Amino acid sequence: NFNTLGEVSDKVKAQLALFPAVFDISDTLSDGKQELQIELKDEAHALGLTRSDVVNQIRNAFYGFQVQRIQRGRDDIRVMVRFPESERKSVANLQDLRITGDNGLSVPLGQIVTLKPGKSPTSIIRINRYRTVKVSADINKTTANMTVMQQELKRYLDELLLQYPGVSYSFEGEMKEQEESFSSMGIGLVIMLFVIYGLLAIPFKSYLQPLVVMSIIPFGAIGALVGHWIMGMDLTMLSMLGMMALVGVVVNDSLVLVDFINNHKKNMGLREAILNAGVARFRPVMLTSLTTFMGLAPLLFEQSTQAQFMIPMAVSLGFGILFATFITLLLVPVNYLLMENGIATWKRLMDR
Repeated sequence: NFNTLGEVSDKVKAQLALFPAVFDISDTLSDGKQELQIELKDEAHALGLTRSDVVNQIRNAFYGFQVQRIQRGRDDIRVMVRFPESERKSVANLQDLRITGDNGLSVPLGQIVTLKPGKSPTSIIRINRYRTVKVSADINKTTANMTVMQQELKRYLDELLLQYPGVSYSFEGEMKEQEESFSSMGIGLVIMLFVIYGLLAIPFKSYLQPLVVMSIIPFGAIGALVGHWIMGMDLTMLSMLGMMALVGVVVNDSLVLVDFINNHKKNMGLREAILNAGVARFRPVMLTSLTTFMGLAPLLFEQSTQAQFMIPMAVSLGFGILFATFITLLLVPVNYLLMENGIATWKRLMDR
């Protein structure tokens, strides 16, 4: 009922007010109209009266009920019967209204109900047939950590609703849009990884070498997360877009190393080719990554309003590339050697 929803709404608003970056907190019950709410006494039950019986008799007395309809030309005139206006002006008139029970006995309303002042909502919102209250607020995004706030609010709501078993909640607004965006981007990322794998498998003519090249991708994502932590920034949708762009960039360094090993392992042996790949490609790999990071560095520290939207993407790209580069020079050669040793072991087992 609305009383329960109102209690929960008030507690949620009080919790939101504890966050310094939150302001303009409101809900859809705040603008309700003043009304008198009735609560039945034991005397009403003794007369066989229900809440519906009492409400209907009050409505007929004060609003009226139709006794006749008269057609005059094109006009439809309804004849309503109700108390005269002089007897519908005050709460005292309402309390003196006589209510008739099932046994024909009539008593004043004040003897069988308690009248309490309250508010009725200006509109009743329903979602899937359930009454709904929306609590909204504005957030200062320059000082707020949206992720932390959502986690704390979710933890508070989970504990609060243990006291109200019939109430449930969901996050809407920007929080819901962000979750939906992350979900759709996750699907896009999976498709992109399959496409990259296919594009690598065709020229390499191998099912395993693309996995060696792509093994660096998770470390690029780790670098992007570390970058956000260093810069004290939240992970946003633009951060995720930067991480998706990062996938194609970090693969290039791995691709260069694997291609070098493939071209030289027949002439100088596998281990020597792996060692020479790291030495020969160290400078171009490092220079490429460092120049990319330095090119993004001015944007990372830009203070203008226009740049604020692009900074999360630049953080993902810059720190992801920087971190992945150092890992690439170690991880890719090791994975390549493990792959070749695994293939050789498998062939020996098959030849037995």
